[in-house]
Amino acid sequence: MVSIRKCCFTLCFIAFWLLISSWGFLVHKTVHQLAVYELPKSIQPFFYKNMGKLVYDAPRPDIRRNTDSTEATKHFIDLEAYGNNSVNEMPIHWKDAVKKYSKDSLLKYGYVPYHVIYMKGKLTEAFRLQNKDSILFYAADLGHYIADANVPLHTTINYDGQLTAQVGLHGLWESMIPEIEIANYDLYSKHHATYLRKPDEAIWKAVRRAAALLPELFAKEKETSASFSDAQKYRIQMRRGKEYKSYTSEFAKAYAASLKNSINQQLIFSANLIADFYYTAWVDAGKPDLSDINREYSEADKSQLKEDLQSYKQNQLLPTQKLMAKKTVLKEE
Repeated sequence: MVSIRKCCFTLCFIAFWLLISSWGFLVHKTVHQLAVYELPKSIQPFFYKNMGKLVYDAPRPDIRRNTDSTEATKHFIDLEAYGNNSVNEMPIHWKDAVKKYSKDSLLKYGYVPYHVIYMKGKLTEAFRLQNKDSILFYAADLGHYIADANVPLHTTINYDGQLTAQVGLHGLWESMIPEIEIANYDLYSKHHATYLRKPDEAIWKAVRRAAALLPELFAKEKETSASFSDAQKYRIQMRRGKEYKSYTSEFAKAYAASLKNSINQQLIFSANLIADFYYTAWVDAGKPDLSDINREYSEADKSQLKEDLQSYKQNQLLPTQKLMAKKTVLKEE
């Protein structure tokens, strides 16, 4: 059976939201920033000083998909391909999964939770070597894959609603709605980075939680669509002589309202887990002192961090223009 993701997408329902995919650049950047605020003082200064680069690089794995043919299946897991109850029965360790399904099958149908653990190992080693560039590189990539594992539509073959006449659902849920609704989101979490004794179980818990949202996600789209005509639900644009459909803001807002705060919650779960994995990788590396590779951290930075944390705790990052993903220009530092 050929993976659906490898088939040509022939329907003329292509919008910006779908093209950028996997939480969209906005959410990927946002969860990386939020994760920094949840870190302990032992490593927070390092990540805060380099937060601009971390946030800038957060979408990089999606960009890499354009040139690396092996990249795509690192972002998702088509659970149905592994059996009817695979979400509860799949081995949590890569070696066991390879024995049960074969490496070829895993590379074909997706293996995001296993890749998260692999990337955690790379970050741990980078911490151990105290290699600043490597730490930031693997931290950005690891955070991206963790966030993707929290997206319900990254856990199913029906990833874009293409099997249920709901084409375009992927970009609507993870990109268009957050872009429209983020001003209404609560971006603060009381969570503080926690050491994960079993990180493999932690990422699988995230996958299971995300997959459990699928029935409601599909059903609410159907319910919302029943109240909209095609003209109200879609807008049509001409591009190079072809018609392209995208959802209207009115439909996106109505669908978002039907889902209540589930997208906001998944965003926060992503940030929390990213912080946990960063902290766990650092602890597993022997808790290296990062001050030697963070000499540029100054009293001014310390004061700015304190101010940012205050805005974060009051859920004022967006109103105070401290949400980096929403800045007009975000440069790599």
